[in-house]
Amino acid sequence: MPKDHGIGASVKRREDVRFLTGAGVYTDDMALHGQTYAVFVRSNVAHGRIVRVGVEAAAGMPGVLATFTGADFTAVGGNPAGWLINSRDGTPMREPKRPVLAHGKVRHVGDAYAAVIAETYNQAKDAAQAIADASVIEELPAVVNMAAALANPDNRVHDEIPDNQCFDWGWIEDNRAAVDAAIKAAPHVTTLELVNNRLVPNAMEPRSSIGEYYPGTGDYKLTTTSQNPHLTRLLIAAFVLGIPENKLTVVAPDVGGGFGSKIYHYGEEALVLAAAKQIKRPVRWTADRSEAFLTDAHGRDHVTRIELACEKDGTFIAFRTETLANVGAYLSNFSTATPTFLHGTLMAGPYKVPNVYVNVKTVFTNTAPVDAYRGAGRPEATYSLERVIDKMCRELGLNPFEVRAKNFITPDMFPYTTPVGLAYDIGNYHATLDKAMAMADVAGFEARRAASAAKGKLRGLGLSTWVEACGIAPSNLVGVLGSRVGLFDAATVRVNATGTVSVMVGAHSHGQSHETVFAQIVSSKLGIPESMIEIVHGDTSKIPFGMGSYGSRSLAVCGQAMSNAVDKVITKGKKIAAHMLESVEGEILFSDGVFTVSGTNRSKTFGEIAFSAYVPHNYPLATLEPGLEETAFYDPANFTYPAGAYVCEVEVDADTGHVDVLSFCCADDFGNVMNPMVVEGQVHGGVVQGIGQALHEVGVYDDNGQLLTGSYMDYTMPRADDLPFITVDHSCATPCTHNALGVKGCGEAGAIGTPPAVVNAVLDALNGGGHKVAHIDMPLTPSRVWAAMNA
Repeated sequence: MPKDHGIGASVKRREDVRFLTGAGVYTDDMALHGQTYAVFVRSNVAHGRIVRVGVEAAAGMPGVLATFTGADFTAVGGNPAGWLINSRDGTPMREPKRPVLAHGKVRHVGDAYAAVIAETYNQAKDAAQAIADASVIEELPAVVNMAAALANPDNRVHDEIPDNQCFDWGWIEDNRAAVDAAIKAAPHVTTLELVNNRLVPNAMEPRSSIGEYYPGTGDYKLTTTSQNPHLTRLLIAAFVLGIPENKLTVVAPDVGGGFGSKIYHYGEEALVLAAAKQIKRPVRWTADRSEAFLTDAHGRDHVTRIELACEKDGTFIAFRTETLANVGAYLSNFSTATPTFLHGTLMAGPYKVPNVYVNVKTVFTNTAPVDAYRGAGRPEATYSLERVIDKMCRELGLNPFEVRAKNFITPDMFPYTTPVGLAYDIGNYHATLDKAMAMADVAGFEARRAASAAKGKLRGLGLSTWVEACGIAPSNLVGVLGSRVGLFDAATVRVNATGTVSVMVGAHSHGQSHETVFAQIVSSKLGIPESMIEIVHGDTSKIPFGMGSYGSRSLAVCGQAMSNAVDKVITKGKKIAAHMLESVEGEILFSDGVFTVSGTNRSKTFGEIAFSAYVPHNYPLATLEPGLEETAFYDPANFTYPAGAYVCEVEVDADTGHVDVLSFCCADDFGNVMNPMVVEGQVHGGVVQGIGQALHEVGVYDDNGQLLTGSYMDYTMPRADDLPFITVDHSCATPCTHNALGVKGCGEAGAIGTPPAVVNAVLDALNGGGHKVAHIDMPLTPSRVWAAMNA
């Protein structure tokens, strides 16, 4: 194939043609005949007992077709957590029911306790306000602070859970005594207490759902903003509404970003389906931005105490962490996995530390549920490690670049099993660190610091080195760890009679560029133009059962399934070609779209083979079925392990505390890269979100459980002028050893490696300028930085 096509080429995104011309089709764009509108009545208090729901106030109002309360759903199931986690004493986690609509109590501001369906949106909104005005909720004291939630058994988010604790998890419990002894005997121990700030996902497109019901067949259809349509279908069918799975189709069309918040099933999706059945008309709902702030699953929100034991020369001996992880008012689908197996298993980082122990207590509070947000547990682990390492280096007067290099797992040590249970297959952490240092011109930094000082500014340099577990799988491992679902993926490759190809994939694309990159892979393997390849996703009636897109798994899992399906197509094509060319299968070679008899010039094109498969006049019908379509399921043998080194350079205004990020350099090991342009874009997006967490974003609740940062007036998002030029390199690749594509995943890297690099840079600037500041919690706003400098 030409160099501007196929694997490894920076092919422009085919998706962008429709997106940039306004031709994308999102859920809220769809107008259905007879459609109606749902509006939810939401709690304006964080914690309260529902005394009365005033649905009678909506009766007779113009356009009102139906109302619903929690009482209408008491006979159906609840939305479950996807992972079952035991406490370290062996007791199972507490899993309170998460209802479609709140019943008995409301547990966070925005908790929906009623819904109204009307002919128009404004009619539904008016009726919802009437219900809210007529309802009575007895306000109860709110549980907001995690430590207070654990300490006060009389104030319960869920009445049946006396201590507001979901579980008390230890990993690995058998390590605990050895880690305690190592820390006690260590020549030096650095301790750091830190907060990983709560984040609101803020996808460009708010959540939206349309429910349809077909009385003649009993079929349901849900069109929704989902990263994971098959999981949504499974949860609604098996746990929430009890709809036979074969009677429910879930379609996720174009989706305007997710960042994790659209992995999960939400009660609004079940409500529009139930309402559509009752009124026998389509029911639609789209969140406004205020609803999104209040009800989308938030991210992060950890409070951690980490200890690093080391020799005086900086050689690591042990890490020990104790974390309080906020899960909010209810368990979201991945909320129990994020602070445990997506976090605790990464607490060794890229380092050959012999002793690690992780304790996590998850806590119910009267706040929005908390779940996976871009990176999901890996950013929390990396931030804790990289901050305590820098603090230790400052305490002992050591170079943070040299200390990390000293402690890296070396290339000759792979495969390497960490003390927290992961088996890293391959990597070269020294190579990415050296590359990042060269990109950032670390050697010339002191001259730049002096130039800033001459202008009255404080200049700092920050480093973070990281490794993550991606391609969230394999099923047998995650099953042992508590997952209630498998984490394979699947693809079907259908070759049409004219030689065009339709590829149906279980992954969902909402910014990842699947339509472009998957087509590049198929094009390279089949030797046909990418324009002849269609990528189909998001419709459970068309695609094989797959587990969606999150955890940087699309290419490493679904992409490999697709590649395997293409290989099966080629294998069958060789059988057909052998018959047509009067040869044997073992003599048939396939390259650049042509089947050839080895050692001859006898050949058939891919298109000729495809036509023969569907017009089988000259075809081995006695031994081979007609048609050319293959499906493959792929369940990896291990996680993939991308890694990298990030260097950030900042300048701090000593008078105001304002931080300017001057440069940001990323040296990443993503294994083999399918499309460099797409990879660079993914890293840029992750870095921007990481800078947002480090310097700007934080979700804040007051003591009454009111979200103080519930709009863009109060929740600060990073803007273009907050950002530097971001330099990305992925030349230090070590291809994954257990998938044939050699890929690892890139979508979350920027969000993982960036926050500690930025914070370390700011603290380097302050300490380099004579201010003795050990730590500042994120976000490092000007007021926080100024206060730290001025004690």
